[in-house]
Amino acid sequence: AVQLTESGGGSVQAGGSLTLSCLASGYTYNGYWMGWYRQVQGKEREGIAGVDSDGQTTYADSVKGRFTVSRVNAGNTLILRMDNLKPEDSGRYYCTRGFEPYVVNLSGRGTQVTVFT
Repeated sequence: AVQLTESGGGSVQAGGSLTLSCLASGYTYNGYWMGWYRQVQGKEREGIAGVDSDGQTTYADSVKGRFTVSRVNAGNTLILRMDNLKPEDSGRYYCTRGFEPYVVNLSGRGTQVTVFT
């Protein structure tokens, strides 16, 4: 089956770090843009980081300089390294795929991140 499976969420104190992973299966991984979306309770889901098949990355202003997105094509894996986490980073993080940046045609079920003070 074509799917994206996230892992690595959890609870962390403000200022700490977490690394999220996403395993893609059931399709040719290299041909797609891959990205991470975040949904905070009561707000719309927003795109926060993405990487295209050439390795070009983009970030939302809210995470720029703190988060790093990368892809391992050989392993069909997307990584999000999150440093200097803030309470406002808490939310559900979704791995996504698209033919174009932030034009999503597949999403995983998400993994929860909670940042406490």
